Amino acid sequence: MTRDRELLDSGSIGDPKQLQSLQAELESLARRQSDLEDVELEIMERVEGAAAAVAQLTEERDALANERETLATSVHEQRAAIDAERRMVDEQRAVIAGDIPSDLMGLYDKIRADHGGVGAAPLHRGTCEGCRLTLPPTEIEALRAAPPDAVIRCEECRRILVRTPESGL
Repeated sequence: MTRDRELLDSGSIGDPKQLQSLQAELESLARRQSDLEDVELEIMERVEGAAAAVAQLTEERDALANERETLATSVHEQRAAIDAERRMVDEQRAVIAGDIPSDLMGLYDKIRADHGGVGAAPLHRGTCEGCRLTLPPTEIEALRAAPPDAVIRCEECRRILVRTPESGL
């Protein structure tokens, strides 16, 4: 385009058809250059948009990685606390289990194995907290009449019922 412009400006071409042809080619080259510049601008806009999206996604990824690390640390701390509490409860259970007759402890362990780790349930206002069913009035009367050291089981879930002041007896 520069070469054709210099040739046109030099005035060395005297033929009008050749001048016209050269001008038409310069116009064609100018249109082509304009079209290519438009395409280049469009591509640059796309690149900027993609770079912004990459930056945003990178920020989100970093934030999520930090959050994951924080949560992993929290989970680790909570597991350590749970393990420590479990050891303490197991030690307390062993002390208490030593005071319970072996036949009652055997019954409790059997029921506990059959019911997902819960062998006894409190009786709260006439309701077994193991199966959440309200005991019929006849069973409540039988519980009131039973001696305090009697082992009483729920007729529905078969867990040992623990009588407390909130039992409603």
